[in-house]
Amino acid sequence: MKKSGFVLFFLATIIQFQLAAQNKFLTVADASWRNYNLFPAYVQNLQWMGNSDNYVYVKKNSVFKHDAKRGEEKILFSLDKLNKIIVKSAGDSLRRLPSMNFEDNNVFFSLKGRYYKYDFRENTIEKTAQIPDTARNAELCTKTGYVAYTIKNNFYVATDKENIAVTSDDNPGIVNGQIVSRNEFGINKGIFWSEQGDKVAFYRKDETGVSDYPLVDIDKRVAQVENIKYPMAGMTSEEVHLGIYDIDKKRTVFLKTGDNTDHYLTSVTWGPDGKYIYLAILNREQNHMWLNKYDAGTGEKVKTLFEESNPKYVEPEHPLYFSPFNKEHFIWISERDGWNHLYLYDTDGNLIRQVTKGKWVVTAFNGFFRKHYAYFTATKESPLQKNLYSVDLRNGKILRLTPDHGTHTAKISKSGKYIIDIYSSTEVSRQYKLLNYKRKTLAIIEKDKKPLKDYKLGKMDIFTIPAGNGDDLYCRMIKPVDFDSTKKYPVIVYVYGGPHAQLITDSWLGGAGLFLNYLAENGYLIFTLDNHGSANRGRDFEQVIHRHLGTTEIKDQITGVNFLKTLPYVDTTRIGVHGWSFGGFMTTSLMLRTPGVFKVGVGGGPVIDWKYYEVMYGERYMDTPQENPEGYKEASLLNYVKNLKGHLLLIHGTVDPTVVWQHSLLLIQKAVEENKLIDYFVYPGQPHGVGGKARIHLNRKIKRYFDDYL
Repeated sequence: MKKSGFVLFFLATIIQFQLAAQNKFLTVADASWRNYNLFPAYVQNLQWMGNSDNYVYVKKNSVFKHDAKRGEEKILFSLDKLNKIIVKSAGDSLRRLPSMNFEDNNVFFSLKGRYYKYDFRENTIEKTAQIPDTARNAELCTKTGYVAYTIKNNFYVATDKENIAVTSDDNPGIVNGQIVSRNEFGINKGIFWSEQGDKVAFYRKDETGVSDYPLVDIDKRVAQVENIKYPMAGMTSEEVHLGIYDIDKKRTVFLKTGDNTDHYLTSVTWGPDGKYIYLAILNREQNHMWLNKYDAGTGEKVKTLFEESNPKYVEPEHPLYFSPFNKEHFIWISERDGWNHLYLYDTDGNLIRQVTKGKWVVTAFNGFFRKHYAYFTATKESPLQKNLYSVDLRNGKILRLTPDHGTHTAKISKSGKYIIDIYSSTEVSRQYKLLNYKRKTLAIIEKDKKPLKDYKLGKMDIFTIPAGNGDDLYCRMIKPVDFDSTKKYPVIVYVYGGPHAQLITDSWLGGAGLFLNYLAENGYLIFTLDNHGSANRGRDFEQVIHRHLGTTEIKDQITGVNFLKTLPYVDTTRIGVHGWSFGGFMTTSLMLRTPGVFKVGVGGGPVIDWKYYEVMYGERYMDTPQENPEGYKEASLLNYVKNLKGHLLLIHGTVDPTVVWQHSLLLIQKAVEENKLIDYFVYPGQPHGVGGKARIHLNRKIKRYFDDYL
């Protein structure tokens, strides 16, 4: 009796202490990520050292080295030590340790446009290149220390001896060395160094035929127009070429990619010996792709290795991944069988084997290791998770390497024996672990700091409901703080719904973020559903939306609403919807195409009519307005304004270069014609995402609108 009584008293004390500790509430500033104490744990400059099994990181202005095999750790150098040699050689100093690239005993870093190679073992420093203050898009080659960069629309290379103007185009419509195709097809840069560092490839885009689009700068005494190039669906697009500059020969050649320039060039990959470069050419219709091999010295096409086609669209988003153990072999990532998987090819274009297979998707290729193994990240356990795996290239045997459920990012030593596992889950905000290739945890590099441990949050659940075709749709619900199942609560449906996005994941807060938890804290049920068209569910799950954006997505979201209406604690007369970008399109679609279902909607940066959206994204999912007039008419929200019931607030940044301001203005114009009252708010000078202090204002605006009308 006494013992059990003591245990009960002890447990009651613990629970009371925990409840007392969780007494904080999120503020709107917290929800806008202005409180750095709420950020998950972060390890600065964490990376493997060249070919070794040692990793390095920065802490308290010192660089630490950790031997993964022995578990030994020591300081490599401090900021003070580095500054002493910088002052001696350059008469300057660093205020804090910069971003660094480690290559065995050398580390590369930059200071005010000067690039250095620091040998921390010998304590010597060497300047490898210098670029002007006006330089942008700098790409360092760690083989040589040279830097390629752009100034305005031209491309340059800085060596240890000189700065070379590779291009000299006076026409601002000709742009060199920058991103092309508006970041689609996995393109995130415009400069590509060869492995040897003797050649560098760069994009050249000709935008002279693309329409100018006006953005207005109101900060001038007389507002000024600043034109951007914006190719709308069905209109003239940019022409893209790939140049190769040979540093020794001081000569540029352009790949001979054919006379038809109305295509896309992606998957730029240097061959291991630097003699060849590989390129995926995708037709403008985006339904046929050719993977080509080119002679890097002449620009001549060597051969087409293989082709891929699909009646709807093909989407090459990854480079070729060459094996360091057999330089004639590479991995290609494709969803040709309906799921994103790995395929092993040789450089003659022969398929050796399909490496992975199943009703799950590979989300990243992590490299070749231990001679016969490839490492990759995939959703094999669940569409909600991303785990690291190894596959034996000889027999296809797959082993999961990350022991914890959740969403994982891996940094792998050159030998493949050791893995830095950075992950989060529904229980972990972020944690860093050191693993070996047998999935054993060797050390905790950085513990989860549990940034919300003192905050009182609503309960979050992840579950599935069936779609009309029988597919499972993943849902997330956040209940209000101190939820009472006998009460009736208003609901905010938070939606995105478009391709290349997945809102519900096995990650911190279930992928919800702080603002949605802040709304739940203020008495709302927050519901989210990943509809058909969203990411990581396979090709067919996404492609069902082709030529009819909004239609299937709306059906799925209404399936979610119908589920909500079965819950006794949902006030079915008070359901709202909110989303941004494609989510703004979905919010407005749901308000106008399913009138009366939602009492309140708040749509930000909304696409209103897809014929005003960009070529690359728009034509992939809708074809051109000329080819698909009925689909564009069906999706255009201008045709449904007369249906509006309830309260709708639209928000837009005035210099949005992605979903241009014209979209929401056209809807307001139509609302005036139809005598429909729509609330409207703009953020002057803000682009597609509202940031900085304006983010707090935006979140206050959204919350107040729901408070006023929901």
